[in-house]
Amino acid sequence: MTGIYDERAARKAYVRRRQTAVFSITIACMVVALVISLLFYFHIFGLGEPQNAENQPNHGVTVACAVPDSSGTAKYVDTSAVHVRVLNGTQHSGFARAVGEALTNRGFTVENVANYQKTDVKRTVIYYGKNAINEAYTLNDNFTDAVMRMDDRQDKLIDVVLGATFDNLKTKSRVLGKGAKIANIDGCVDGSKMTSLPKALTHDPVN
Repeated sequence: MTGIYDERAARKAYVRRRQTAVFSITIACMVVALVISLLFYFHIFGLGEPQNAENQPNHGVTVACAVPDSSGTAKYVDTSAVHVRVLNGTQHSGFARAVGEALTNRGFTVENVANYQKTDVKRTVIYYGKNAINEAYTLNDNFTDAVMRMDDRQDKLIDVVLGATFDNLKTKSRVLGKGAKIANIDGCVDGSKMTSLPKALTHDPVN
């Protein structure tokens, strides 16, 4: 009889050990799953964090590709061929005038400086039309914070609306200049195929 009881006890002990092991593994897996879920939920180490506009090319705004010349290469143009209106979208008085003077010193044709209709613009925006794409790239190469946004204007005036992110123009040594190859912004599209464009700001046409 003793042998039978010993066998039963051994069997029960084995079953308990097996159940304990299964429970332990299950609990461990649940803990790991919970930790991973929390990492994604709170975006620890950037896990599960959606790609916001700040991290996207041109801050998530669709941009036209630069227009190639007869050689098949798109190039920055002479700054004197870039007609710019500088608009102050911040509360800092005299901001547009100061930037306008800086652009004039770099050879840009500054048509006007004025205040924008809003004073709470966050990021600097360069508004351009389909006939001034390479000119817009040329202007944009002087900024570090600007978003290029195409609208329905048909002329060559480019509006730059200064936002709170603007600190200073890019140093001249970092600006590529006339004749340099334009590096298209990732995800750009053919400007002639861009439709449903926003209405351009009111301005006197420049051709």
